[in-house]
Amino acid sequence: MARAANYDRDAALDAAMTVFWRKGYHATSLKDLEGVLAMKPGSIYAAFDSKENLYLLAIARYFDASRQGFRAQIAKYASPLAGLAAQFQNFVELAAADPSRQACMLMKTLVDTRATDPNLAEASRAYLDQMCGEFAEVFSAAQDAGEIAKEADPKRLARRYQANITALRVELQRGTAQADIADLAADMAQETMRLGRVTG
Repeated sequence: MARAANYDRDAALDAAMTVFWRKGYHATSLKDLEGVLAMKPGSIYAAFDSKENLYLLAIARYFDASRQGFRAQIAKYASPLAGLAAQFQNFVELAAADPSRQACMLMKTLVDTRATDPNLAEASRAYLDQMCGEFAEVFSAAQDAGEIAKEADPKRLARRYQANITALRVELQRGTAQADIADLAADMAQETMRLGRVTG
């Protein structure tokens, strides 16, 4: 019984994350949640306390999946710098229906809730900071491997890298032509790889 309940909760959180990511916090109605969760309002509140708490759980799930996916991709490469550069091409290769062709859920949340729901905005900001920390760790690994100069600042490089990832995903959200997306991703990847020459 416990296993089934856990699975149901996981499925519910995945469904909530999907609709919240697509529509945003404010535009997602209780009726939307009833439909995707197949639950009545009373059951939703009994299980998740509030719409805000459900959203917090959804973005936590999104962050965990994003971090795990990034780590798994980086682990495929012997070169940390090459692993970072390859992330841009990964977005180019996403299937048309892949939800990751949308802008980052955390960034969308920050924009959507900054002036209205400080708890959600702050949680999103904290997750974005943690993700930037993940990037910085890989830049530090590249530094340790001698790929970039010892005097380089991994945190500064990570902020730039995160800004590029965000920009690429905004272009995907806009529906920019695939050829243009590919060119942009290639430019960003080249910029990342050039760090080995510019700072080395």
